[in-house]
Amino acid sequence: IVLATLGGFLALQGIVTVGVIATFVMYGQNFIQPLRQLANMYNAIQAALAGSERVFEVIDVAPEVADTPDALPLPQIHGDVDFEDVHFGYKADTPVIRGMTLHAPAGHTVALVGPTGAGKTTIINLLSRFYEIDGGAICVDGHDIRSVRKDDLRRKLGTVLQDTFLFSDTVLENIRYGRLEASDEECIRAAELADADHFIRQLPHGYHTRLSERAGNISQGQRQLLAIARAILADPAILILDEATSSVDTRTEARIQQSLLRLMQGRTSFVIAHRLSTIRDADNVVVINNGEIVEQGSHDQLLAAQGFYYQLYVSQFKGLAI
Repeated sequence: IVLATLGGFLALQGIVTVGVIATFVMYGQNFIQPLRQLANMYNAIQAALAGSERVFEVIDVAPEVADTPDALPLPQIHGDVDFEDVHFGYKADTPVIRGMTLHAPAGHTVALVGPTGAGKTTIINLLSRFYEIDGGAICVDGHDIRSVRKDDLRRKLGTVLQDTFLFSDTVLENIRYGRLEASDEECIRAAELADADHFIRQLPHGYHTRLSERAGNISQGQRQLLAIARAILADPAILILDEATSSVDTRTEARIQQSLLRLMQGRTSFVIAHRLSTIRDADNVVVINNGEIVEQGSHDQLLAAQGFYYQLYVSQFKGLAI
């Protein structure tokens, strides 16, 4: 701007020509350009340093607790689960689970009910041994889960979550992820039991149809059915259903429920649900609030008691006959 203004004034006075002014402007730009590149390089270096700090923070994070040197293999189990006076907190001074004692007999369905943040998912995380408990014990068929290999324990658990993760691969391979050594026939049989076979065969290439990133080319309900087929193929002794039908419509939910009932037959099942209508038939409904069991019993028993569960139920079905 200074060169153009001064040059324009001198050109009007006849002291310099327009060509000289243009030459000086070009020289000025050539002089400034390296300085701009240095400034941009400095910004890039600062951004790289900030990114490297985050990368090293991730690298320095301690891995999950390793198995003890004397960890034992977990034999075939029936699925009898015991929580014995369990205490846990993500931070030492903030307890999340307080003195929880819970028994889930083999083959029974236990529904975990309570407000958001009550500790329902934390219970499942502790059973899966994603975290170590601060006190008490969690036993599966009498085996303290801290004394067995984590890989063996997790192979006995099957999980169907609210958000299903499917890979950018064929439908068949996504089902096979439940048990990698399974044959094609076993995968198809699992899909039939999950009531997923009918929609899979309508896809362009059937079981060999490749799913897009995050399975965007099928619906949420169809993704859930594939997750159920994957769990059926894994044949777990203990089944975990964490809000498995909360993100689908009522009609799709009814179909998925039928698939889940087939999956739950003969297995110990832990069901987390905010829709209380989905856990009416549970053998034991455990009501959790602030990390403690406040009530437990059958659906009808808890309604008759008119306690915390009754209040939750009425809040969802207000205006309807119980």
